[in-house]
Amino acid sequence: MCRWPRPAQQQVEEAVQAADAAFEQWGQTTPKERAEHLLALADVIDQHAETFAKLESLNCGKPYHCALNDELPAVADVFRFFAGASRCLSGMAAGEYLAGHTSMIRRDPLGVVASIAPWNYPLMMAAWKLAPALAAGNCVVIKPSEQTPLTTFKLAELAAGVFPPGVLNVLFGRGASVGDVLTGHDKVRMVSLTGSIATGEHIIAHTAPSIKRTHMELGGKSAGNRLR
Repeated sequence: MCRWPRPAQQQVEEAVQAADAAFEQWGQTTPKERAEHLLALADVIDQHAETFAKLESLNCGKPYHCALNDELPAVADVFRFFAGASRCLSGMAAGEYLAGHTSMIRRDPLGVVASIAPWNYPLMMAAWKLAPALAAGNCVVIKPSEQTPLTTFKLAELAAGVFPPGVLNVLFGRGASVGDVLTGHDKVRMVSLTGSIATGEHIIAHTAPSIKRTHMELGGKSAGNRLR
């Protein structure tokens, strides 16, 4: 369907540096400003829903009508949900700790977040990783599965017309050649992975020396009953 060169370490470096440079401005935006960008991207996704559905069908074999009618509305809704959530990042604590004092919670963006998505729900998983990170004021470098990258590439292409340069970056390639370099980069502050337990163990060990935050969705349970 398409060809692209295998990324080298230099491309990983450029993507992380672009995200780090963009964070200087994006991390200072107000929740209202970030919400406007997320809502705009949701509208763009709706406008290109048929294109996304066709690509997702090519990507991983999903029936076109399922991608169009089931997944695409949910993908756009993820960005709309976190557009609203971006306004609720700070507030009073549920309980006070000292009499006569008001306790407040303040959440600040981390910086560059590395996201690694799986093959089975390419666009949906990309949305689940991108929307909350961007809503919180972080910049993202996302690596989709090398088996199903098409819809993530299209999403990034459209997002380039919505977000400032460097806020959202995409890398293609295998885990050994791209993932290790990305997750181990000293400017990456957090790693989000949906994948196997073995991959999660590897990333946790790989990032432990720099004490990065991690968000892991590993393995899965899909029980089935066989009736005779």
